[in-house]
Amino acid sequence: MALVRFRPLATAVDPFRDVSDIQSEVNRLFDNFFGRPGQMGSVERVWAPPVDMYETKDELVAVADLPGLNEKDIHLSINGDMLALRGDRPANQELKPESSYRAERWFGKFERSLPLPVPVQAERVKASYRDGVLTVRLPKVEEIKPREIKIDVS
Repeated sequence: MALVRFRPLATAVDPFRDVSDIQSEVNRLFDNFFGRPGQMGSVERVWAPPVDMYETKDELVAVADLPGLNEKDIHLSINGDMLALRGDRPANQELKPESSYRAERWFGKFERSLPLPVPVQAERVKASYRDGVLTVRLPKVEEIKPREIKIDVS
């Protein structure tokens, strides 16, 4: 029995979302065809959690769905104009492939690098994690914030 990941509306939202999955499968097929099946056991699959990013007047906000994790298992960093999100979701030890009817949840290491569209104040970034949702607030640099200019009437 083959397990297929269910992705409702994945093609409507992002048509390129499955490219890494396709590449992994093609690599696996070539490795098996050319007699290198042992290498797949050592390759660790990395998944990417879904992230929304939006801008307000004063900050950028990134929101990531990471259910079932402890905040200590999530690692955030900023390097230049990139926000990096990494971690590891342990697999369910009770789940056996031969007894599964459906396996859609991702486990293992995850990683996501997001380019920041505007400069931010890295020293003032705040992150919170509640109910499986990580929210990262990145204050914009003062020069980037829009300012209202008053017009003098003379």
